[in-house]
Amino acid sequence: MAALGWLTPRRRSATARSVLAGEASAEAARKSSQEAPPTTPEEPEFPVIGDDRAAAFFDLDNTVMQGAALFHFGRGLYKRKFFETRDLARFAWQQAWFRLAGVEDPEHMQDARDSALSIVKGHRVAELESIGEEIYDEYMADRIWPGTRALAQAHLDAGQKVWLVTAAPVEIAQVIARRLGLTGALGTVAESVDGVYTGKLVGEPLHGPAKAEAVRALAAAEGLDLSRCAAYSDSHNDIPMLSLVGHPYAINPDAKLRRHAREKDWRLRDYRTGRKAAKVGIPAAAGVGAVAGGTAAAIALSRRRR
Repeated sequence: MAALGWLTPRRRSATARSVLAGEASAEAARKSSQEAPPTTPEEPEFPVIGDDRAAAFFDLDNTVMQGAALFHFGRGLYKRKFFETRDLARFAWQQAWFRLAGVEDPEHMQDARDSALSIVKGHRVAELESIGEEIYDEYMADRIWPGTRALAQAHLDAGQKVWLVTAAPVEIAQVIARRLGLTGALGTVAESVDGVYTGKLVGEPLHGPAKAEAVRALAAAEGLDLSRCAAYSDSHNDIPMLSLVGHPYAINPDAKLRRHAREKDWRLRDYRTGRKAAKVGIPAAAGVGAVAGGTAAAIALSRRRR
């Protein structure tokens, strides 16, 4: 058995340093078991209930609504014989581009704007507003993103005003805002005289930097603090508007906006696939026929996706 003595653990006296180390370790373990587990700090509740100096600004196309509101509106105008079938071939590929790329091509949309203005020239504003109500029910109501709608409702429930901000004609934007129960809408204004469209715009389309200027002007008129306001968009074209507010959100973002949002640590949410993006601030509660319908809109009251 002596030969197996090397297998037996040798007894060694504990040194003062080893005793101190053991006692320190035991004390640390005891304290750790008595303390509550660490928690991750929660973000402050947003939107802040009762903050009447805060408001929310929502882009429309691909943010609130799937696709371009103008294309959906154009389907209704085509159905009502505002233009002829031969026009579809010219604009079919523009809608196809929009569907595939998710962004507007400047040349396409310039051409669409010019055609649209010529089509509505001579029509009464009241007529287009009435038609807009019908077209919303026919083509737009089931294309509202539920997630974005919940975000807007969260602001409304907090007692804040909510506006759409879009390059779509203001008449269309106002119909959509009214149907969603929002405060109102900022949109491109087509010139009219005595209630009849002239075929010209007032100023320029509400797009890119123009959106930011509209939001800034409205905030000043309403007494809002932009650092307490929120803005939502899918497009890098709206970075000027998003940069104005203290709470910018990238919703269904294009590639450029996604990169920018990550660089700036903006909140992201993508409803196109149901996946949540990197950072979320508001709770979640919060074919020939398709091409023809989209192309119709390209020549109906349109110039740009916003």
